[in-house]
Amino acid sequence: MSNSETAPLHLHRIDPDRNMRRFYALAIQPTLFGGASVVRNWGRIGTAGQSMMQTFDAVGEADGALSRLARSKRRRGYRDADTNETS
Repeated sequence: MSNSETAPLHLHRIDPDRNMRRFYALAIQPTLFGGASVVRNWGRIGTAGQSMMQTFDAVGEADGALSRLARSKRRRGYRDADTNETS
């Protein structure tokens, strides 16, 4: 597996004017049958949030789905959690 598959992606969206503090986490986990699952976790920062798992037959399909989800969230204003941005 490549580094993008093993390293989870943590995004956040913080807008104090709208009282918005959200997170979105994405990770790929292997399945027992050679496929891969995209695990999503989202919610308000400071809570456990909600989770969803989507399973694919091939790791490449899961990698593509993770990339599409990350691109979609970034278009909606989510940023990498490790960057120090002030909004």
